[in-house]
Amino acid sequence: MAGKDIIIMRREELKRLGIIKKAQGKEITQTEAGEYLGLSRRQINRIVQRIKREGEKGIVHRLRGKESNRKFPKKLKERVIKLYEKKYDGFGPLLASEKLLELDKIKISDETLRKWLIRADKWKKGRKGRKHRQWRERKGRYGEMVQMDGSHHDWLEGRGPELVLMGYIDDATGKVYGRFYNYEGTIPALDSFKRYVRKNGIPHTIYLDKHTTYKSWAKPTIESELTGKEPLSQFKRALYELGVEVIHADSPQAKGRIERLFRTFQDRVVKEMRLRGIKTLEAANGFLEEYLPVFNARFNVIAREKGDLHRKVGRGINLDRIFCIKETRVLRNDFTVIYGKKIYQVLDKTKARKVTIEERLGGTIKLYDKNQKLQYKEVPYSPLRVWQKKEVGFEKAGQQWIPPTDHPWRRFKISPAAFKSTAI
Repeated sequence: MAGKDIIIMRREELKRLGIIKKAQGKEITQTEAGEYLGLSRRQINRIVQRIKREGEKGIVHRLRGKESNRKFPKKLKERVIKLYEKKYDGFGPLLASEKLLELDKIKISDETLRKWLIRADKWKKGRKGRKHRQWRERKGRYGEMVQMDGSHHDWLEGRGPELVLMGYIDDATGKVYGRFYNYEGTIPALDSFKRYVRKNGIPHTIYLDKHTTYKSWAKPTIESELTGKEPLSQFKRALYELGVEVIHADSPQAKGRIERLFRTFQDRVVKEMRLRGIKTLEAANGFLEEYLPVFNARFNVIAREKGDLHRKVGRGINLDRIFCIKETRVLRNDFTVIYGKKIYQVLDKTKARKVTIEERLGGTIKLYDKNQKLQYKEVPYSPLRVWQKKEVGFEKAGQQWIPPTDHPWRRFKISPAAFKSTAI
């Protein structure tokens, strides 16, 4: 029966070869066995002959227990480990494999490098238990919602000042924008969002946390309660003037996309700047301008729906008047206003009882009566009263007077019991 030899196997033997037959002891041909196993009839014939000579051990592959012919040389492995210790310490396997190919011309997969580092006790990543949360689908269109936040981190690893990354990520596409600042506050938020608008347009919605920069926690005034308006931070006021909807997250996990971006950047961007020896704020921002287009080209996703919901900045919109610090001050009888411990003399005739002071991002001051710009000059000094000059002896206003140790004010104390209410 050459070429048609019958293989008679028990069900247990068929299981070891990956063959499952309902009928026990059914006879099959070598061709049928090859179809089950995905092998040719010749290979099945070799296996049958090997089983006849060696028994069940003949099923075992001949290369089992031996080194692969595609195994990396030992010298290369040792070189990679030394490079990691010297140059890429702290890099994750994926980023390290990318840098090995980019800078050292060594092509190796991240999984192979991960195994080498784990065996050399150079890499260990644990997982923490986490709370179950409901998944939220991405927005459908580019510009429909942008997540924003500030990341406090030692981005320069001690080579320069500690910086804050003001980051933006589009919810639909994952497109990233960011800029470094010395702190997280009103001016960095206004400046970064102004740059974002000039680059991409005005988004429909912005999603951020309840930091005091973004949400005012001041108590509402009587006037605001009567009008039904909430107290606004300077940043939120600017967004409302642009017609941007604001959503505040109740937890860091709610804006997980921007949080995950910061974790990625704190790993990748920190190491990229380390390799370039960046030490200053200006150099870090220059690096971001080059790095972000490359990052976006690699990690962006395609939005579920076509279209861009970013609005163009209209001709009638003056971004400088929107992205600034706006305060209302009473215009005194001598046509002066006080702002920032300085006195400004209004030169134009106006019937306004209150004026709006705009402190631009560059530090310049502008005065407005509604939309009418007012000319002004700064009063060089604030005059002192006679008693101030005689008793305090100050030549300039604005200096703080500290009472001496023997001043009667220091001996004046109020008992806490005085503040307790008494029943009548």
